[in-house]
Amino acid sequence: MDLVQLQRQFVDYRTSLYHEGFLDEQFTQLQELQDENNPDFVVEVVSLFFEDSERLLNELARALEQQSIDYKRIDAHVHQLKGSSSSIGAQRVQKVCIAFRNYCEEQNVEGCLNCLQQVRHEYSLVKTKLESLFQLEQQILTAGGSIPM
Repeated sequence: MDLVQLQRQFVDYRTSLYHEGFLDEQFTQLQELQDENNPDFVVEVVSLFFEDSERLLNELARALEQQSIDYKRIDAHVHQLKGSSSSIGAQRVQKVCIAFRNYCEEQNVEGCLNCLQQVRHEYSLVKTKLESLFQLEQQILTAGGSIPM
């Protein structure tokens, strides 16, 4: 595949992530902070989001398995996940977190368990999609091209 095709594929793929609601304008703002002095800025920030999210999802699963559920603690974890997903523009993860927090407030264990499954699913999707986007970026850079904005 030549460079022009790779760049077109990148633009089309990135556009689809916005249209499908995976990303919002916060991701665009994150990309605008990247420059030649810090060319891996977005990948580094998103990688930290992945690490943090995996930890939080595991903590949420453990907390929801307890005999006596601490909804304030669960809500704090969900609030943190909502904030970090919002900061990178992972819109669909953020939206599930909003519903999750409502179930925490109601102390609805079934609602919380369902939201945990939903947030895991949305997180997994956005992670796969962002990894694919970054692979396309890398292919463009390896071929000597620049990332279209």
